[in-house]
Parts: sequence; structure tokens; C-alpha cells
Amino acid sequence: MLNPGDGLRTSRLQLRRFTGDDLDTLYRMYADPGVMRHAGGVLDHDKASLMIRERILDYYALHPGLGIWATIESASGACVGLHLLNHIRGAQHIQIGYLLFPRFWSLGYATEMAREVLHYGLQTLRLPQVTAIVDLDNLASQRVLLKIGMQRDGARHFAAYGPQPLAWFTRDVQAAIGDREH
Repeated sequence: MLNPGDGLRTSRLQLRRFTGDDLDTLYRMYADPGVMRHAGGVLDHDKASLMIRERILDYYALHPGLGIWATIESASGACVGLHLLNHIRGAQHIQIGYLLFPRFWSLGYATEMAREVLHYGLQTLRLPQVTAIVDLDNLASQRVLLKIGMQRDGARHFAAYGPQPLAWFTRDVQAAIGDREH
């Protein structure tokens, strides 16, 4: 986010930066087989610690405006998961993504906040393109990406994410501008 205290909001959700106080929540997320089934698999404590430090907490200062944020249900204050706008590991592409705890699946939360994050990336940060990668068999996440206006552009392989190709989605700023004009 441009200003850490001013997170993106929807009618039901808000984003905020993760802090050291959120470590237990993140460890729980990364240890949940349901959450991690399509996100590289469960992480042990050491791998989760490295991910939290490098890809979350240190990333904010290194890449202003980008990051992985806690997704908070406004009514309850509960952390429902995370949404992200960050670099694909080992690449220059900026990706959108999300992980939600299972009890918050099928409520429309992934789509609702992903739409806001995509708009933020293209309109506020003026990124020329936002991408997404998804396991080929994760049809639910692929539907979310299509709902928010991403386009499926085949499959790509990124070494940091294992040997299997991943569904590749893109959305460029020109398409977003075109949609707004029609």
C-alpha cells in the first residue's frame, strides 16, 4: 500500500500490512493442507519463517506499494486470509494472488478483494500489467481471476514454483482503460 495505515477496503473487507504480531496466524495458514494444496504445499516452521521474513515483512520496505497483506473481515475483525500484489519469485512480473482460510471459502471474499487489488495495481500504481499464476487444476481460483477481468493466456513455467506448468493470466492497463471507456 502507498500508506501502510490506509489499506484497501470493500464493503466487507479491508487490507492491512502483516506485522510480527501476525506470526501465529501466518504459521497456521502455511501449515493448513487445505489452504496450501494449490500454493506449493504445507510449509514447515523454518520455511514459513523464511517466507514471512523475505516475502512479507522485509518486502514492504524493498518494494513500496507492493506486498502481501492481511485480509480482514470488517464486521468481525477476523483475518480471513491474505491478498497480494508482488513479484513472481525469480521473475519481474507483478502478480495478484490470495489465500483464504477454509471457513471463509465460497463467500465471495477472494473475488471481492482481488478486484480491488487489481484496480489498485493498474490505476493507482499505474503498473503496465498485472499477472497471476494458478495450478492448472485449481479451477476455483481460475474462475476468480476471470471474474475480475484477467485473461487466461495459456500456461507458463516458473522454476521457483516447481516443475509443473501453471495457468497464466494477465491484465494490462490498456485493457482496463478500454473497459472504463465502454
